[in-house]
Amino acid sequence: MGEIVNLNRARKSKARAEKEAKAAANRIAFGLPKAEKQAARRERERQTQDLDGKKLDPDT
Repeated sequence: MGEIVNLNRARKSKARAEKEAKAAANRIAFGLPKAEKQAARRERERQTQDLDGKKLDPDT
């Protein structure tokens, strides 16, 4: 016979885990100082421009 599961407890446990995962993602996204966010954005833009400059057949 299978294990007896309290569905209400399982549902609440699942909701708690999802909430914690969302909180962790928010800590990463919103927990950085403004200067670090700007530095990361500039680095992404620099990498994009660097990669675009290496294209063999530019779409212009």
